[in-house]
Amino acid sequence: MKKLVAITTYINSWRLKHLNEREILLILSFVVGLLSGFAAIILKNLIYHLGKFLTQNFTSYSESYRYLAYPGIGILITVLYVRYFVKDDIGHGVTKVLDSIANKRGRMRAHNMFTSIISSTITIGFGGSVGAEAPVVLTGSSIGSNIARRFNLSYHTMTVLIGCGAAGAIAGIFKAPIAGMLFAIEVLMLDMSMASLLPLMISASMSASLAYFLMGSAHHFDFQIDKAFNVANIPWYIVLGIFCGLFSYLFTQGNLLVEGRFRKINNPYLKVLIGGILLGVFIFLFPSLWGEGYFSIDQILTDSGSNILNNSLFVGFKDDKFILIGMIFLIMLVKIVASATTTGAGGSGGIFAPSLFLGSMAGFFVSSILNLDGNLVPARNFALAGMAGMMAGVMQSPMTAIFLIAEITGGFGLLIPLMVTSATAYLTIKPLLPHSLYHLRLAQRGELITHNKDKAVLTLMKLKNVIETDHLTVNVESTLGELVKIVSKSKRNLFPVIDQEGNFCGVVLLDDIREFMFDKDRYATTLVRDLMIMPPEIIAPDEKMENVMKKFNESGVWNLPVVNNRKYIGFISKSTIFNAYRTELVRFSEE
Repeated sequence: MKKLVAITTYINSWRLKHLNEREILLILSFVVGLLSGFAAIILKNLIYHLGKFLTQNFTSYSESYRYLAYPGIGILITVLYVRYFVKDDIGHGVTKVLDSIANKRGRMRAHNMFTSIISSTITIGFGGSVGAEAPVVLTGSSIGSNIARRFNLSYHTMTVLIGCGAAGAIAGIFKAPIAGMLFAIEVLMLDMSMASLLPLMISASMSASLAYFLMGSAHHFDFQIDKAFNVANIPWYIVLGIFCGLFSYLFTQGNLLVEGRFRKINNPYLKVLIGGILLGVFIFLFPSLWGEGYFSIDQILTDSGSNILNNSLFVGFKDDKFILIGMIFLIMLVKIVASATTTGAGGSGGIFAPSLFLGSMAGFFVSSILNLDGNLVPARNFALAGMAGMMAGVMQSPMTAIFLIAEITGGFGLLIPLMVTSATAYLTIKPLLPHSLYHLRLAQRGELITHNKDKAVLTLMKLKNVIETDHLTVNVESTLGELVKIVSKSKRNLFPVIDQEGNFCGVVLLDDIREFMFDKDRYATTLVRDLMIMPPEIIAPDEKMENVMKKFNESGVWNLPVVNNRKYIGFISKSTIFNAYRTELVRFSEE
């Protein structure tokens, strides 16, 4: 460790003499891209080989009883690992990345560079019905954050390197560099200037190149376009987009509901027991819910969608079109619960893969209904478009969805259907739910950094840093004479009024008493309680700056008191906020 510190110190000293921050950013984006891509490849292979080892002897339905036990065992091991080794919350990886950008100046703990890889390998390898993408995004982003910290880089540069790690992680696990770059822009909401785009391009391309070098040039999914895009099918792609948007809303609300129920269970081992039993039963009934679900997606994309009922109780119904359609929709509903149960019970994973799984199922479901009387639409193309639509709805990132699906399947010839479905799904869910599952929790707390620079700067500003505590207080029972003595000692023109317990009662303005403050005849007879007024608004100490500014604008005043449970804390002035805003804006915008 000492050698590493010494090497870092030497490199830092050398780069300060020879490189500016812009140049070091470009160099480090290359390094972060390679490291995050390598992490993605490791995770992908660990999950594959663990799952293959556990299921290699599954040759018939009679042997799939192990599905009842495996998911619970995986979640239990994950919980024990996190509880006794990691000793930190590593769930909801993308949300944690966003939280670090908004609330922790981009600083992420060093253990995040590897702990999520281990936990998600255990969870998904044992059949947890979630994806590996969120954990690897957390891993890649942490790599970017910790490298930036080692080189003492600014907040702006650190956030770009966090984005580089996320872009590299997505690019590496999917071999999709464009999607990786767009993910960092749309989901992490990074600045879209060329100063940010160029490092993202470097990281994503390096990560994808490493993945191609180590894992071959094959696409993530085996897909061949056998039916070209037909303009006449655009209305049906719009129908598919609406369905994906509505089901995305159901997926988001279902996730929040199920995870909320699990949070109410205080005993972590009871969570594991309940979650393990539920998930085991779900996967026993529908083996297609095992793990990330990519094998089922492959079946749908190769026109073998009915095989998703193989090795299940319902295998005998796969040739009945009506029952098959009903089973598809049932599996989609169960997938929502299975995915949320996995994470709610203590497993590690994300919603990326479930979105792809549900999207392919949505395309298969809609096309199966449309094709009941013939071959009206190409089922495989609809499955592809459904993947983009569901991702655009769940993650509310249509550009990422379009290019990810095109890159992982080679389906660039179907860009128009992908665009139509994604845009429709996004427009469908946006009025119902303004934020994605990634952003919702932070948005509810007013801590979401957005592309709106004004709102982003306000989010970064902390109320505690602008509270003024140098106002001299006056007791509510004091006389005018006692108030005048306090005024003579103060350099401020307003005076908070409190009672004996320190409760805030109001404020006295110097302008309101100026005309009679030297009338000594009133010193003993006029009380402060008769001179004070109540301010139009009161600020709570945990209020967000955007709401504080709204109160200033609506009230038209320049000073507002900060009160916590009736106790006076201090004042906030609009001029102090403006000064802090300018300082934060310079820091946020520095190139």
